[in-house]
Amino acid sequence: MSFNTGKRGGLVSEINVTPLVDVMLVLLIIFMVTAPMMTQGLEVDLPETTAKSLRQKEEPVIITLDRDGKIMIGKIEVSQTMFRKQLEKQHGKDTDQPIFLKADKNVAYGAVVILMADIKAAGFDKLGMITEPKEEIR
Repeated sequence: MSFNTGKRGGLVSEINVTPLVDVMLVLLIIFMVTAPMMTQGLEVDLPETTAKSLRQKEEPVIITLDRDGKIMIGKIEVSQTMFRKQLEKQHGKDTDQPIFLKADKNVAYGAVVILMADIKAAGFDKLGMITEPKEEIR
């Protein structure tokens, strides 16, 4: 769109889009670089379980961690230092067997993670968590 006054050095009114494109490209690059970093450090409220239990063909190994830090494999109490050796001793041959971890809700998260790492280090890949179903309020 131009306004020509008929004179040789007349007034021409046009929008220069080059600086606009430069600014938009810089903003696009900034957002592309910073977008992946924005997902770190978010607080997450985990949902309560409402799913029904699955049917098992095999009898799973149940590992219990109570609020005092006592660890039990089935009905046998073991110490934290001997847990992995005892698990490998009792069920080491059958690493395809599912293991369910039942931890008290007041146990520190770190203790549960250490126990899960020991289970994985013993060679067991099928690890599940035992939870209580959410009570429905009517």
